[in-house]
Amino acid sequence: MDVRILARRKNKKNQLTDKQRSLITQYDPKSPAAEQFRTLRTNIQFASVDKEIRTIMITSSTPGEGKSTAIANLGVVLAQQQKRVLLIDSDLRKPTVHFTFQLPNQMGLTNVLTRQSSFEEAVIETPVPFLEVLPSGPVPPNPSELAGSKAMKDLLSKVKDTYDYILLDAPPVNVVTDPQILSNQCDGVILVVRSGKTEEDAGKKAVDSLKKANANILGAVLNDRDMKETNYYYYYAEK
Repeated sequence: MDVRILARRKNKKNQLTDKQRSLITQYDPKSPAAEQFRTLRTNIQFASVDKEIRTIMITSSTPGEGKSTAIANLGVVLAQQQKRVLLIDSDLRKPTVHFTFQLPNQMGLTNVLTRQSSFEEAVIETPVPFLEVLPSGPVPPNPSELAGSKAMKDLLSKVKDTYDYILLDAPPVNVVTDPQILSNQCDGVILVVRSGKTEEDAGKKAVDSLKKANANILGAVLNDRDMKETNYYYYYAEK
């Protein structure tokens, strides 16, 4: 693997746009939703008492449950503690992280794994201090093979030397096998479920699939709960 240290690519757009409004922790850090993400951060850090939790994968049972929004905001609140955070878009089938942060996606994870570029050439700074993003790059024909490749393991091992937290945005677990493969390479997994959308059977199936892969399930994020009942986001422990 190319180990040259190159200057990070600079994001030319420093102004947050409408598409970045999902970054509520950056836009409105005093909001109840932002506070819930800080609670999520605290719970993850408490979960590290017996075992160091630095590489975290976030997935959902099916598409459209808010996993990408959740992982982006988790990355922001971790970075706000001046922790060095790398967010990897490992959803190689329907990547969205570059939309959230308004970043280019011509080069990213797939280029690094196939040795078409180095990590240092592909990683991008965001407007959020201490938070960097490795976009997905071009959609490959073999996402599962790339997720389970030695190159992926080597990449995660390498970046652990640089970052305090590595967050992986993975595809929905009931749809493809990539999350099960990636979960083995992470210290912990968080499942996002959407209030009023996620079916009970789908949620149970997702948990069963992750357990079969020996994933360390840290808990779940309940997304989009009725504001009349509670705040926008609510975190609860699975166990």
